[in-house]
Amino acid sequence: MKDKSRRTFIKTTSAAALGGTMALNIGFPRSSFAINSDTLKVGLIGCGGRGTGAANQALSADPNVILTHMADIFEDRMELSINSLKELHGERVNVDKSNKFVGFDGMKKVMDSDVDVVILTTPPCYRPQQLEMAVAAGKHIFCEKPMAIDAPGIKRVLAAAKIAKEKKLSLVSGFCWRYHFPKRETFQKVLDGAIGNVTSVYSTYNTGGLWLRDVEPDWSPLKKKMRNWLYYNYLSGDHIVEQAIHSIDMGSWAIGDAKPISATGTGGRQSRIGDEYGNIFDHFGIVYEYDNGVKSFHFSRQQKDCSNSYGVEVMGDKGQAIIDCIRGKHTITGAENWRYKGESNDMYQQEHNELFASIRNGKPMNDGEWMAQSTMLGIMGRMVAYTGQTITYEQALNSTEKLGPDTLDDSTEFADPPVAQPGITKFI
Repeated sequence: MKDKSRRTFIKTTSAAALGGTMALNIGFPRSSFAINSDTLKVGLIGCGGRGTGAANQALSADPNVILTHMADIFEDRMELSINSLKELHGERVNVDKSNKFVGFDGMKKVMDSDVDVVILTTPPCYRPQQLEMAVAAGKHIFCEKPMAIDAPGIKRVLAAAKIAKEKKLSLVSGFCWRYHFPKRETFQKVLDGAIGNVTSVYSTYNTGGLWLRDVEPDWSPLKKKMRNWLYYNYLSGDHIVEQAIHSIDMGSWAIGDAKPISATGTGGRQSRIGDEYGNIFDHFGIVYEYDNGVKSFHFSRQQKDCSNSYGVEVMGDKGQAIIDCIRGKHTITGAENWRYKGESNDMYQQEHNELFASIRNGKPMNDGEWMAQSTMLGIMGRMVAYTGQTITYEQALNSTEKLGPDTLDDSTEFADPPVAQPGITKFI
């Protein structure tokens, strides 16, 4: 990539949200491109930083891919996205005016188009519906995490993933660490017995505060909230589901994605208490218990000026594995001490490399079951923290609680639920 293009891309998008921006795998020239019978057309639904990054990675994964359709409820985000992508990929960003859809109905218009692959990077409240629509339309799918915000949504995701498998559609999730070479090798060693039998897991996602964006006075109430969607649990699922889910997923990976028998925990809202922060918590502490006696301890917070921690420690009866996402450390101590010395790849790019390779070679991949399972663990953690109750996995999965209405658009009239109070908020 030319230095100028790289600087422009980083400057005009959110590097943190894009993920992998500093290690992009742009290997294809920006010379004149001719559409042909083997060209794969991509539609982007959700044009924020993460969506723009995912579209960039899709275009970087295969030289015969073009972006033809885009949808977002914010026109300014879409224009920023398309300009950034054109800077990098030239004519392969082939989105004319009639294929740019602004509004809540944009996702349906993309699904109804002739695209082969859809990238789903809107707020997670829409993910179950989008997955159902994409599978029904016969599209291959990249969907950002999390997969849902409540248990009814998870059941919809599982059903859609099953149909995708039957229809031989590729379905790749945004649980990016599963595509990171150092973590793949480290977790495989754990699963192969390098630390003996796993006895406990400790995972963290402790960060500072996140962004707040300005809104326009003439926007609808929902559109204003969508600009800062992460602070409303009926849009994001709360930060244990939307962000800390990465660490919970790695904790689940370490024990072979087994289902816990129950969870208990705590959480609350201590430092981020203003109305602008919606109705979510700013910290969680959860314990998942498994039928073999293993316990998985998870802590996450979004609080300014506190120490940060992001990683997983896996304890076994013959050693310990440490995965430190901040320092890039992957080590095992035990009968044989080991540390990862191989390639540290761009996991965001790898997701798309494998997705498009699977489409090309006719061997569809499907992350459906484990991506839904990991998301359900985050939802279960939120449930026990909100209610203050110990809840079994079966109770959580069969919960009928819906955090928001079935339809979320400009016509929606919906009052924000109050901030949960453990011991007062009821499990449904």
